[in-house]
Amino acid sequence: MIPLPLAFGAPLLTARIRTTPEDFQVDELPAFEATGEGEHLLLHIRKRGANTVHVAKVLATWAGLPEMAVSYAGMKDRHAVTTQRFSVHLPKRVAPDLAELANDEIEVLEATWHNRKLQRGALAGNRFKLVLRDVQGDAAAISERLQQIAGRGLPNWFGEQRFGRDGGNVPAALAMFGGRRMRKDQRSLLLSAARSALFNRVLAARVEQGNWDQALDGEVWMLDGSRSVFGPEPYTDVLAERLARFDIHPSAPLWGEGELRSADTARELELAALDDEESKALRAGLEDARLKQERRALRLRPALLQHQWLADDVLELSFALPPGCYATAVLHELGPVEDASQA
Repeated sequence: MIPLPLAFGAPLLTARIRTTPEDFQVDELPAFEATGEGEHLLLHIRKRGANTVHVAKVLATWAGLPEMAVSYAGMKDRHAVTTQRFSVHLPKRVAPDLAELANDEIEVLEATWHNRKLQRGALAGNRFKLVLRDVQGDAAAISERLQQIAGRGLPNWFGEQRFGRDGGNVPAALAMFGGRRMRKDQRSLLLSAARSALFNRVLAARVEQGNWDQALDGEVWMLDGSRSVFGPEPYTDVLAERLARFDIHPSAPLWGEGELRSADTARELELAALDDEESKALRAGLEDARLKQERRALRLRPALLQHQWLADDVLELSFALPPGCYATAVLHELGPVEDASQA
């Protein structure tokens, strides 16, 4: 993995996170209300110290169904306390006793029926509450940087968890592109890691040049809160105003087959950032895998960003992020934060 530059200057702190699961809390924000009818049991679950796939397997066993009968909108961390929804397909609308699910890892908060299964990505976002411990740094400077982030946004990095332990998913993706056979679930994971690595390399180039949140000639714009893009087109006062109010964001490629949409300066930067031999191999592998060229916003603005000092060396952060965005991107702009769960 390449080192990720900082957008706001030198790091301001060192700290530790996840000394307990309660120090990393994530609440999934639903994209819709349950209909109250249908043959899909929608379970709102709080889990502690368990990842999403594990809980899905527990639900399948509980219902006496294959794992494919259980669906969820997004993956949540293991070393955390998280809430999210799962759907279980029960055509006869007969569910086993929910009390059988209760244990130290799983708590069912609500159960209701819905007329379709949960689709991947069917969430409005995630709300985070993070507690940093053993914080070393100037409190006033940290508060000022958080205010800068709230006002300006920050680079929309793919987080470290996308790349596996010690960043091993990218070398594994290169091995897969070179002919090594992988299971279907591994293949999907490695394709995502390869795409994410290329995106981060383009974003790193723009952060280093100071234009990650500014317009370049030939820019492709992404609408806030959607995957819709437009451009390139001449930069006007109207676009400048939309950029300033976070209605649109500059974007970078999620690599795949098809024409690179950007033009002029933006295109030149993207191709230059991905011109090394490893990037070329990743690009070719993604094209051979027939993934389609897409875009991702370069800029992220945390909603409702707040902080408070629980003690002289304990900082609590809370904010909400859109789907597919990483809380570690916020922490990155503050300084190196050690993940105690990986120690």
